[in-house]
Amino acid sequence: MTNIRKSHPLIKIINHSFIDLPAPSNISAWWNFGSLLGVCLILQILTGLFLAMHYTSDTMTAFSSVT
Repeated sequence: MTNIRKSHPLIKIINHSFIDLPAPSNISAWWNFGSLLGVCLILQILTGLFLAMHYTSDTMTAFSSVT
């Protein structure tokens, strides 16, 4: 009996893309760590821009915008 992930056409696409990914052997845990660092950097830049757009220096308007 064949494995369903190798015989079903839709699951076969996911299998070849994620599970049996033909990746070089020199990709290690540092590659994953670097990717996560990149995602964190992009997330911090986006949230920083979002906060900078809504920043007010006046104390009365700053506290009234929260409540």
